[in-house]
Amino acid sequence: MAVRHRLIRTDPRTVWSVLEDGTRYADWVVGTSESKPVRGHWPQLGSAIRYEVPVGPLKLHNETVVRRCVPGEVLELEAKAGPLGTARIAIEVQPWGDWCLVKVDEHPLRGAGGFLHNVAVEALIQFRHRAMLARLAHLVETEAAEAEERRPLGQIVPPEPDAGGARG
Repeated sequence: MAVRHRLIRTDPRTVWSVLEDGTRYADWVVGTSESKPVRGHWPQLGSAIRYEVPVGPLKLHNETVVRRCVPGEVLELEAKAGPLGTARIAIEVQPWGDWCLVKVDEHPLRGAGGFLHNVAVEALIQFRHRAMLARLAHLVETEAAEAEERRPLGQIVPPEPDAGGARG
């Protein structure tokens, strides 16, 4: 199983706000573009988003469905990749002091992806996860820094309940 984690320099609430916005999926998921909700209210159980995967001059249209969601903590998805089959992608968001630890765990479920799964494919998934977590970190850390710049001087920000730390 391809498991990867990254410490992100912002609070879990900020990370979750990006994960729960289905229109922003393509902003942080490597290889996708133009995501949009197509069923339900993302990320409620059974909701889905559709996105494009550019492959040279072709554009494949794939879908990801929410299979489990614990708001603010866990998002488990089933990514449907046409003839390649489907994959389970679990994303965990945990407080780590004032920051956030994000863990991604992916493995094939059905189709050719499961049949062809081997050490080389696992290595490719690891590279993809590294890039994906870097994109997510850059996105949320930039947004958090911009929000901090807009905050009036001297304003005290109370800690969020169960956010894992205090910010002043």
